[in-house]
Formats: sequence, structure tokens, C-alpha cells
Amino acid sequence: MAHKVTVVGVPLDENSSFLRGPALAPARIRAVLHAGAMNLTTEDGVDLGVRSDWHDSGNLEIGTGEAAIADIERQMAALLAMGTRVLALGGDHSITFPIIRAVAGVHPNLTILHIDAHPDLYDEFDGSRRSHACPFARIMENGLATRLMQVGIRAMNAHQRQQADRFGVEVIEMRAFRPDLALDLHGPVYISLDLDALDPAFAPGVSHHEPGGLSVRDVLRLLAGVEGPIIGADIVEYNPIRDHADMTAAVAAKFYKELVGYLLK
Repeated sequence: MAHKVTVVGVPLDENSSFLRGPALAPARIRAVLHAGAMNLTTEDGVDLGVRSDWHDSGNLEIGTGEAAIADIERQMAALLAMGTRVLALGGDHSITFPIIRAVAGVHPNLTILHIDAHPDLYDEFDGSRRSHACPFARIMENGLATRLMQVGIRAMNAHQRQQADRFGVEVIEMRAFRPDLALDLHGPVYISLDLDALDPAFAPGVSHHEPGGLSVRDVLRLLAGVEGPIIGADIVEYNPIRDHADMTAAVAAKFYKELVGYLLK
């Protein structure tokens, strides 16, 4: 019998435009989560340490190039066919497109909450349509989501504004963000959390530092405000090579716990 929630690592960073390193993230997040400095209880009181209805199945086996994208979609679809909800640990943000292709096959009226400094709506970036700067253009042009809401955006150029208008993306830029922001999101909801949504003071271990971002508590409030159900999620763009004293790994581990708790509901 399948677990209700499965965590998988997706160690792909070949579509990163600036620095490599996110492929190392799943192992580092797990190591910090289980190092003994924190327990496995969520803020809602869900003790993951005693629950038997979830597990971490390790990393997906993936190739390179187009094969990697196909491998991610195929293995995600196989997991979903077993009736499990999946939390994916990236890897760069390019993993979200093949994941959503699989998720949309099970949840055709999908809402995506995308928390990020960048809208990732480029039609292509540096000549690549697989770039981590492009996944939400691929998702929307393929009709894989009914709604896409982006929160924390603070690096949006004219091309991406045009793309947002083209696809009907609901964008809450960081300059308009309020801590008491109420999101009108109803299920099924998929969460895509890029750690550079956070201000670098909270998450220095990312490839693209964008000052003026969200706090850890801001993100936790956003997650708690989703009326749900949350049916899948990813945590992407953690780069251990740029981290300091595992600060960002600890933040990612915190979000890991909380998201598994929400997925178990």
C-alpha cells in the first residue's frame, strides 16, 4: 500500500543559468533535517517521527537533457498513480515543468502557488526553453494550470510582464506584499517554493541573491493560508555551495517538515 506522502529528491541543475550546485541540495537538506538539531514535529503539531503514512524514498534516477525531463515526468506519474502525494526536493526550478505535467494528469483543474523572487516566465533564456528561468511559460502554454499565482516577485522585466499578461498570471510583487496578505486559493493547490523568494538574510544559500525578499515567517503564513487541499509541492534552488553554516539548509528542512504536514491532511 502506498504512503500518503512521498518525498523524492530531483538532483538536476544542468538548466541553471548562473551557477551549478542545486543538484547537491536534496542530500544536504536531509542531512540537516536528521542531524539532531531539530525534531520532526510541525508547527501544527504533526509529529512526522511517529507517522507511518509518509516516507522519503531518496532521489529519482535521471539522465541529462531532454531525457532528464522525461525521466522526471515518468517517475512522478508512477508515484501519483499509486495514490501518493509528492514533495520534490530540487534541484533547479526546471524540474517543476515535468512534475506539473505529471500532476496535471491527475488534477486537471490545478492551481499553482509559486513563491519566488523571479517569475520564471521567459519564453527562452540563453537559447534554452528548458532553462530554470522558463518553467512557468512551459506550464501555462501547455494549459497545465487553471490558475497561477506568484508571490514575492521582485525581478520582473518587460518580457516577463508581457508573458504574465499573456497567460493571465496573478502576480503579487514584493513591493505590494503585506504580512497579512490573504490568498483566495482553493484546491487542488500545488506549491512551488523557490528559496530565493526569501531575503538573502534568511537564505544565503541560493544562486541568485535578490535583496528585499520574504522572511521565513512570511512564507509559513502563506502556506498556512492556503485553504487547500495541497496535493503536491516542490522546494527548489537551494545551493549548498553558497550556504553559510547550513543556514539555508535548515530553512529548507523547516519547509520540508511543514509541507509534509500539509500534504498529510
